[in-house]
Amino acid sequence: MNIAVALRLMPNPGDELELDGADIDRGYVEMVMNEFDEQALEEAVLIKEATGATVTAVGLRSEGIEQALRVAYARGADRVVIVDAGELDPYDSRTASLAFAQALGELKPDLVLTGVQTPTDLFGQGAPYLAAALDWPQANVVAGVEVIDGTAHVTQEYAGGRRAVLGLELPAVVGVQSASSPPRYVSMARLRQAMTEASTETLVVDVAASPRALKIESLARPEQTAGAKMLEGDPEQLATQLAALLREQGALVS
Repeated sequence: MNIAVALRLMPNPGDELELDGADIDRGYVEMVMNEFDEQALEEAVLIKEATGATVTAVGLRSEGIEQALRVAYARGADRVVIVDAGELDPYDSRTASLAFAQALGELKPDLVLTGVQTPTDLFGQGAPYLAAALDWPQANVVAGVEVIDGTAHVTQEYAGGRRAVLGLELPAVVGVQSASSPPRYVSMARLRQAMTEASTETLVVDVAASPRALKIESLARPEQTAGAKMLEGDPEQLATQLAALLREQGALVS
């Protein structure tokens, strides 16, 4: 069984972001593996350890993807593949999904895992787009995957402490929100070893850019207004102050 993990990039959360018109200034920002894709990778490696499957990490060519794939190899991926889609925007979910789908059509995995969202894919459309392009079943916002007798059993969590386990016929696409256990730590020694061991393959695809339904015209930081008002006192005094504030704002009428 072969599991493919579609990896995307995000700005390093520790970097200060500067705005540049309708985008961030990427000149001084380190791009790292998307945090939800880290969860998907960990879930794939857990399945590998339980079943003997192989894991293929796949990423679109862009600044930082080679380092992300080396990290994936250090964390347990058996094979790393860069998808060269030319000048295609790797951060546009619809177009990226078409490029991933073409590459996965050649790799022929039994199961594809990817993160539930990215900073540029806040509505979680990546996994559904990819599944539609492949014409495979999919489940999104998943908190655990188990492969039993050729079927992917995926767990979704709902409000009120409830959860459901769905069965997906393979091949299928799964959008992972959280792995069954936290992503494993990779030591610098293991990462340096992966840099020499990992043999990166390249797949060239030819995909036309999809028309964008939405276009970002500009970005701006939120305007800072008044700060929070701190209330002090015992519980009765706090309740009185809170009620007065709610009446002042029109949230209480009596």
